[in-house]
Amino acid sequence: MSKRQGKVISDVTSVKSRRVESVVTQDAPDDTNHQGPSFNDLTLSPTGDIGLIESVTIKNFMCHHLLGPFQFGPNVNFIVGNNGSGKSAILTALIVGLGGKATITNRGVSLKDFVRSGENTADVTVKLRNRGADAYKRDVYGDCISIEHRISSDGCRTCRLKSKSGQLISNKSKREELTAILDHFNIQLDNPVSILNQEMSKQFLHSKSESDKYKFFMKATLLEQMKRDYIHIKHTKTVTREQVERQEECLKDLKQEFLQKKERFENLSSFSEMKVALENLKKKMAWCLVREKEQLVQQIMEEIEKEESNCKHQDNLHLCQTKVIQVEKKLQNVKCKIDSLREEQESLSEDNLKLKEQVKANSKAHKEQELVYFRALNKLKQSEQEQNLLQEKINKAKTSGSLSSEGETEYTKRQQTLSALKEQLVKLECECAELNQDIKDKQQALFKGKEELDKLRLEEKNIQVSFEAKLKRKNQLLASRSNKLKRFGDSVPDLLGAIDEAHATGRFLKKPVGPIGACINLKDPALAVAVECCLRSFMKTFCCDNYKDETVLQELMARYYQRGSRPQIIVSPFTEKVYNIHGRRAYHPEYPSVLDIISTTSPVITNCLIDMRGIESILIIKEKETARRIMQHNRPPKSCREAFTLEGDQVYTNRYYTSDFSMAKYLGGDLETEICMVESDLENYKAQLSRFQLHLNSVTEDIQCMESKLNGTIMTLKKTLVSANQVKATITELENVEEEQIDDISSLEEVAQENQQKIEAENQTVHEAKKELDKHRKKAEDIDSKYSCVRERIDQLSEEMEPLKDEQVKLEAECGKHERNLKILENKLKDHEDNIQAMKNELAQKEEELQEYVSKASEISPERQQVDRSAKSVDTEITRLRRRISVQESSHGDQEQVVREYAEALAVYRDKTNQVRDLKRFIDRLDNIMSDRQNRYKIMRRSLSVRCKLYFNNFLIKMNCCGSMMFDHNNETLSISVKPPGRENDGVSDMRSLSGGERSFSTVCFILSLWEITESPFRCLDEFDVYMDMHNRRISLDLLLELSERQHLRQFIFITPLTTSHLPKSSLIKIHQLQDPERDRSQTGDEDQ
Repeated sequence: MSKRQGKVISDVTSVKSRRVESVVTQDAPDDTNHQGPSFNDLTLSPTGDIGLIESVTIKNFMCHHLLGPFQFGPNVNFIVGNNGSGKSAILTALIVGLGGKATITNRGVSLKDFVRSGENTADVTVKLRNRGADAYKRDVYGDCISIEHRISSDGCRTCRLKSKSGQLISNKSKREELTAILDHFNIQLDNPVSILNQEMSKQFLHSKSESDKYKFFMKATLLEQMKRDYIHIKHTKTVTREQVERQEECLKDLKQEFLQKKERFENLSSFSEMKVALENLKKKMAWCLVREKEQLVQQIMEEIEKEESNCKHQDNLHLCQTKVIQVEKKLQNVKCKIDSLREEQESLSEDNLKLKEQVKANSKAHKEQELVYFRALNKLKQSEQEQNLLQEKINKAKTSGSLSSEGETEYTKRQQTLSALKEQLVKLECECAELNQDIKDKQQALFKGKEELDKLRLEEKNIQVSFEAKLKRKNQLLASRSNKLKRFGDSVPDLLGAIDEAHATGRFLKKPVGPIGACINLKDPALAVAVECCLRSFMKTFCCDNYKDETVLQELMARYYQRGSRPQIIVSPFTEKVYNIHGRRAYHPEYPSVLDIISTTSPVITNCLIDMRGIESILIIKEKETARRIMQHNRPPKSCREAFTLEGDQVYTNRYYTSDFSMAKYLGGDLETEICMVESDLENYKAQLSRFQLHLNSVTEDIQCMESKLNGTIMTLKKTLVSANQVKATITELENVEEEQIDDISSLEEVAQENQQKIEAENQTVHEAKKELDKHRKKAEDIDSKYSCVRERIDQLSEEMEPLKDEQVKLEAECGKHERNLKILENKLKDHEDNIQAMKNELAQKEEELQEYVSKASEISPERQQVDRSAKSVDTEITRLRRRISVQESSHGDQEQVVREYAEALAVYRDKTNQVRDLKRFIDRLDNIMSDRQNRYKIMRRSLSVRCKLYFNNFLIKMNCCGSMMFDHNNETLSISVKPPGRENDGVSDMRSLSGGERSFSTVCFILSLWEITESPFRCLDEFDVYMDMHNRRISLDLLLELSERQHLRQFIFITPLTTSHLPKSSLIKIHQLQDPERDRSQTGDEDQ
């Protein structure tokens, strides 16, 4: 709310007349035991006519969905309710509804804090009474003025003023109209006497500082406002006096200038002779210019004839064309040879593939036959060994006799040993099976452990890469503190320095521009991520005007960047103006394009981004849902092909890409915040690396332990297998001995005969397999021979093609060179012809200029002047003569000019003299007025302080207390001393020695004293009785009601969480009982259930 001039009005008689109206009697709680002011006898009472609050309605305000409308009575109103029921919300809504700022309420720093969570807007409606002779524009508003405020979630608010009938009033600025209404009703929102909330009470009244109480007194009586106004007037007077002193200094200079003009006016002379000579020289100068133009035309005609006779460019062009034709013929011949060799090579390649397949098939068949042969051979050898063993058994059986009784005993022992060995073998085989299973389990566990180790190492490597990237980013940010260009790379400042140096030495035709990101400024820094996601790789790109400059820039970049990591270069002719994109620009009434939100240091950057990225057709839509709705659900805006959200998400008409950017890298404004975030990420990465290292060590130790256990198990298995093999060998040996003894000679001879027949059959099989194997070997040798011949021919063709390819490359290079030369010669011939045409055009232009010069010279001098001097000498003579005339005019001046300047100087001197005289009189008069005002201000301050003391003492007497108020206007302090009943003789009288209730009562007395000496249509007091006991509270209420009865033309609003059942019944008292908050009611309901 704008600052308004307030005024203090005595409470004895109101300046504005008030009309007495009847009030309908309203029931109040019965309390027959209360002995307070006699409100019971009043049925009709006079009420105020203007400025009273008739009702307050709030919706979605603070934590309340809907409160009101609260119809306030014209005199005393109590708002009663538990904590959270909305008492303070009503007081806050009253301040906001009358146009107050959020800071005045002490409940928030911005209006958006008052919008209920989950809602977009909050509504506050306040109705003020507007009756009687002093009503504000009653013919427009009627008997009631309705002020409606709507607050949005972004902190904006709109105000609407309505009449009693609901008609919207908008005859001028609503802000100015609301201020005029409050001024007319003498409503001061920032005056604690009008509205005193809890925070203001704590700041001033409950403060231990005496200066705070004095400030509260000054603020409540508007003396502080008057003091500030007087200080401002004194400062203005000082500034005005300084201006007068400066004007007096200027007045001396004006007087001196006036005397000089007066002297020139009195000493005018004539310059006719010099002017006549000047006119003659001008005539000669005109014809001299004509002669020079004629010479220039003749010179151009001679140059045209010389250029037309020059045929050098055309001859060179014909010669180059002949060379190009010759080279193309040679190139065509070489290409034909290469094509024929390539066709033969392709044909041989097909044969090569077929032979290769045959070699594979034959090799496979050969290996299979070789396998058959070796199997038959092994079988034959095995049969021969068996035959030899049988023969040995037969010979041994023949030499040995029959079995003896001792042999039978040995046979029984061998059977027992054999049975025991077989049992031992079964046990060993079971142990081997268990060990094999154990080895498989341990190998599987070891495989999983190694797999987990590989995963951990891969994750550690990824985190290490991220850590190094963040560390590099941190170093760049730290370096960019002193040089912002280092955000784009450590070598960028050096590269730009090299570019400046190269441009100074003339290596560039036009200086390159870049990097693009350093040339961009954002109109809204919050959109940095969206813009970077849109431009991406273009942030570090440079722009060149031509390819020659690009080559020089590439050489400079090679000093600081490795190949493959150099910034991108865009080549496009530089222009001084931004492209006209009116027809292809995306437009939306709410959301800007990328082109709208950026500003560049050069039109070159803007044009480059328009060409390469199309920033004029890309919208920035902050919310994701809104972007999807505009681009995908509805028809996109005209010429809009994509959009970006605030987080950098890319939105097309048929797809959506989520951004991986978390913050701006190049366009971010808050460098320190980004450094802190990077350092935090580095700490997280370090912690992750340390955790991974510990985990890796643990997993490595587990793997080593598993490997050692696995090796031990394998060794145990090997030992067990050795034992099992030994047992098997023993069993086989015992069984062989038994068979030797059991077999008889006849059966052995039969088996030997059968075995001999088998050996003969296997001999035949081996012979046939050998024969088939030789056949396959011969066939393989034939195919290998053919395959080798084809491979040698293919290699020979490749060797023959190599020199032809080299010759082709050379001829193509030579042909390209001649074609470039041909193009250059064609351009030169075209330039030659264009030059001749330009010279002809220039000749025609010069001839036209010659005619114009002749016509102008004829106008100046109809007869042609014979000139034997150059134009330069004539011009020098004219300049010399003009200088002489100018010197004469500067000392004496033109007659009309001298007269005019003299009159102007006289008028200015008189005006300044009168202004200085009037300002001096005004300052002297202002000194007298301010002296009188200061005296009156001190008298008023003393009067108000005396009245405040008087009322304060009277109110303390009500409690049988005694006290005093001491004003020290020089030191600006206010000390209050109170002595409770029974302690009148005590030396301690500070309010800090009182109980909480007594101190609150004293504070109420101080407030009532200020109410007695100040003027306002309504008073609001928030939770004045929280810390009082019932006795002090009843006395305070009696005082408040007694004061409201005396000041029946004012409205009082008291907010209390305590009961009001003891208040008297009266039509002047209206009680608003608020319901408990929703959370309290729900808890009560749960307990009842």
